[in-house]
Parts: sequence; C-alpha cells; structure tokens
Amino acid sequence: MSKVIETMDTDESDAKGGFRETISTILWALGIAFVLRTFVFQPFHIPSGSMVPGLVKGDYIITSKYSVGYGRHAATPFPFPVRKGRIFERELERGDVIVFRPAGYDKDFIKRVIGLPGDQIQMKNGLLHINGKPVGIEIDGTHQYSNARTGELQLETFSNGNVHQVLNLQKGDRLDNTKPFPVPSGYYFMMGDNRDDSLDSRLTFDEGGVGMVPKENIIGKAEIVLLSVNDDFVIFKPWTWSNMRSDRWFKDIK
Repeated sequence: MSKVIETMDTDESDAKGGFRETISTILWALGIAFVLRTFVFQPFHIPSGSMVPGLVKGDYIITSKYSVGYGRHAATPFPFPVRKGRIFERELERGDVIVFRPAGYDKDFIKRVIGLPGDQIQMKNGLLHINGKPVGIEIDGTHQYSNARTGELQLETFSNGNVHQVLNLQKGDRLDNTKPFPVPSGYYFMMGDNRDDSLDSRLTFDEGGVGMVPKENIIGKAEIVLLSVNDDFVIFKPWTWSNMRSDRWFKDIK
C-alpha cells in the first residue's frame, strides 16, 4: 500500500511562516526592551511636587541603571537576584537625583542624595547641616508653587561642587528643625528639593517618610526630563497634545 503524503499549498505555507516570523519578531522586541529597561535606561513619571523646582508634576524622566549598578528592584516587577548591595555597584555622589524603592513601600520615589554612609545630617532653622557644618546657600529669587503659595528659591552648594536649586515655602515648618541623623553603613539619606513639602528621610516609614534608604533599593540615576505634560494630557486624545510643556523637552536634571 502506498503512503499518503499530506501536501500544503504555497499560500498556506507562506501564511504560517509569516505568522511565526511575526511572533518571533515580537518576542525579540520584548526581550530587547526588557534588557534595556533592566540594565540600561528606564522611564519614570513624576506624580507630585516634592522635587520642585528641578522636577515638576507631569515630567517624564529617563534614568540610567548602569551608572549606579543593579539592586533588588532593577527588574521590577520581576525579581532580581540581589539581597544586599548592588551588582556592578557604583557609589552615589552627594547631590545625585535618584529613583529608589523605600523599605515598606510598593512604589518608587525620587529624591536627592543628601547623606552618604557615615555622614550626620540635621536641619537647623531651615538650613541643612552636614557633619555639623551648614551648607552654603544663596537667595535665587522666588517660585510660584501654587495659586496660594510662593516660595523662596535658594542655590544650595555641596562641598563636591554640586549646585542645585531648592524651594523654601515657609519658615518654621515641622521639618525645618530635626534631630541629628547618623547615616549607617550601606544606607543613604534622601531629601526632596521642595524642602517643606517632601516626605523623605527626615521621617521614618511609620511617620509617612522613607527613612534611610538601603543601597540595594537604589534603582537608577535621573538624567533628563524627556517631556512634560499638564494634568489634562492624554496620549490617546490628540486634541490634548497641545498641553505638553514646550520648555521642558530634553531638559538636563541637575
């Protein structure tokens, strides 16, 4: 008895081959995107004003992963095989703007590195003190934070040469005077540039802040503002695209 050989016409073969090629291309694209997001760059959205004036609500920023190394949250929401420290770790510098995930939270924060391991940080009458010495400031004008609040802009200069603006909304705020905070080995002390409207390392998790940030919880260093939008911007509604802020494209983060 002769064997029956199944045949497939050319159109059917081409269709199946095209489908497999499409799936393969999608899988490769997803894999490349995952690798880039995990090891090179990751975008983030700024949802609040705690880093005003440098970063404002509605900013979309790009962070670099390779510049800080890879900790436990490098591939979030997927697990990353790090428990302590960071793979290919690079030490942070005072003044770096960093995205991290505080202990006890399931969301990411962005703040400025103020205290390095071994430092002592304290606020006295609204002035930052590092290791017992006041940080130099200069008055740099005013900033309209909201319809009802205008604050004083200050240029803050660290000993390593980092210069950045901070916003002082009011004198005598509850965070203007703190106890001394010794920064343990393996941790960083973070603060927002909007000093009177930032829940940061000056407060513990139980107090609504982020506490000291362990080095393995560092995610990336903020590099640029890619674009910025107002609250009523929706990507799928072209008539709202005019609500992009034209003065915040590709803006360096200092």
